[in-house]
Formats: sequence, structure tokens, C-alpha cells
Amino acid sequence: MSDAGLDLSRLRGHLDIHRPELLIGALSSTLLAGGRSNLTYAVSDGTRELVLRRPPLAHVQASAHDMSREYRVISALGQTAVPVPHAELLCEDPAVIGAPFYLMELSPGIAYRRHADVLTLGPDTLHRLMFDLVDTLVDLHAVDPAEVGLADLGKVAGFNVRQLSTWRRQLAGLRSRDLPGIDELAGALGEHIPDTGRGGLVHGDYRLDNVLIAGAPGSERITAVLDWEMSTLGDPLSDLALLLLYADQPMLAADRSTDPSVAISAVPGYPAAQEIIGRYQQRSGRDVSDLRWYRAFASFKLAVVLEGVFFRFRHGATLGPGFDGIGDMVQPLVDQGLAVFGAASGPSTPTQNSEI
Repeated sequence: MSDAGLDLSRLRGHLDIHRPELLIGALSSTLLAGGRSNLTYAVSDGTRELVLRRPPLAHVQASAHDMSREYRVISALGQTAVPVPHAELLCEDPAVIGAPFYLMELSPGIAYRRHADVLTLGPDTLHRLMFDLVDTLVDLHAVDPAEVGLADLGKVAGFNVRQLSTWRRQLAGLRSRDLPGIDELAGALGEHIPDTGRGGLVHGDYRLDNVLIAGAPGSERITAVLDWEMSTLGDPLSDLALLLLYADQPMLAADRSTDPSVAISAVPGYPAAQEIIGRYQQRSGRDVSDLRWYRAFASFKLAVVLEGVFFRFRHGATLGPGFDGIGDMVQPLVDQGLAVFGAASGPSTPTQNSEI
């Protein structure tokens, strides 16, 4: 039986021709929760299980749903210290299942998405795993793109200028309702764009629930970093700012609550923002003395990302539960971006490890 967006008979035929040993015999699939942009399925032959990723069913913006890009990045990172699933097969022919797709191994572990789930880790384990998450981010930013064949993945110079332009274009293509202040935020960001410093490979959506965690109690570890659809070469501080934003926003918790007590950062053991920034600086050696523009831009970018998810949900192009409250998550991000940028709109005197 096929899920919407995945014709298993056609997938079976493609595998029979190109990689028959991957999965043998009749296939079954399950739509996996978590992905809010590209669609993710577990595909099984009853013995082995793989993960298939494909773009949403409609309103696809190619730059945001490039399967070959994701596949290329995880293939390249397989030779580094960054844990990623093993890439198995890329199909760029949309005629097979209706869109390009790729297959990768199903890595062991759990994605901790809900406040209640994170609580089960306990304070000591959560604190250690968050530092592991920061250290893994540092490992990613330390990768030499040329050494892994990704030197042409993007251009570091002018990254922040292009990012703002890109997400403004994304917003223009998604407009279906009024979002007070979002144009003001974009305009203010455009007037204070920082130069990109020491560049590197950036994930583009780095957060706790985009990694898998496995292991016996007390020895849990990160087994895989997922969702590389927005990866590129650019300014690593953008990843750090997003990590801080995701943790501290109650409306971004999987619980869909606006109660600050359900923000992941409110769980006992979650490091304070200063600790995360300090750990990143200590391990990376990068200048993190002024993150204000990055944190305001993170709010803008995520607002546009979620508005895109909301747009696709309304048009029936996104599958799975939990999307009905996405639209309510956008305006608070716009408001926060304006508030953060308000503190950065003029000349400033950075202080070491300044939070905002």
C-alpha cells in the first residue's frame, strides 16, 4: 500500500533496475513525523528499513527542495566527524514517483521534539547532550569544504546579503495574508548587514529535534544530524543564532503552546544561552561578541519558513499531523525579530559573549 506522495510500485520498479539489493520484495511505507518542508518516509521490505526524502506535493520552490543537494551533502559529510546517515541512492527523475527523491539509511535514535520527551532525559543528560550538540555544530563548521568536494556548494563572500534577499523572495512567493511588521523587519535587517567573517559549511536549520539521539541511560549520544535541505557555504554564526532561537521560543515547541514553561530551554538542565555561546566560542575560536543581527535575522528566516509550511498546509501540499497551528507561530517571530533588532539598530559596543 502506498502513502500519498509515494508510489511504492514505481519505487520497486526503479530499485529493481538500479539497486535491487537495497530492498527486496514487496515494499511498505510510513510517513514520518517531524519534517515540515520535505516529505520523509520509512520504506521497508519487511527485513530492512530505509528513509526516503522527497519534496512536498505542490508549491515547490526548487532552491528550497533540492534533493540532489541534500544527497550530495550527506554523502560528503560521511567522511567527516559530523554524524550523518549513509546515503544510498539518488533519483533525479521526477517521472519515477512524481518528484526527485533519495534514499538513506535509517539511523538509530530518537528525535526529541516534545517538551515532555526532553524532560525524560534528566538534567545532567540534557546538559551534556546540548554541549554535544554545540560541539557537533563546531565540527561541522570546521569541515574544509574543498577537502570533501563541496567547495562549489555556495559562496561565502556576501552570504548574509544573499540570505536576506533569498528569504525576502521566498516570502514574496508565499504571501497570502497580512503579517504586520515583517516588511519593516526585512528592511531594517537590510540596513545593517554584517560582513561574513570566517566562512564554513552551514546547516541552515540546526536544532535539537533535527538530530537523532541513542544509547543506554547515561551514555546517550548524537547518532545523526538530519534535514540538510538548507545547507550551503556561508556564515556559521547563522547556525548558532538559529539554535538559540529554536530553544527559547515556546511557540516553536512541538506542544504548540505559547506558555514559556514549555520552551525546550525551560527544561531543567538545558544550558543558558550564555553557556551555549561560550561553549561554541571556546571550541571554535570564532568571534561571537555580537550576535544581535544574526538573532534578528533568525527570527525573520524562521517566520518565512513557517509561513511557507502554513501556505502549503492550507493548499494540501504538506502531509501529516500537527500543522494546524503553524500559522499562529509566525507573527510572534516577526515581533521578536523587531524587538531584537531594535537593540541593534544603531552603533553598539559589543561585550564578550553578548546574548543579544
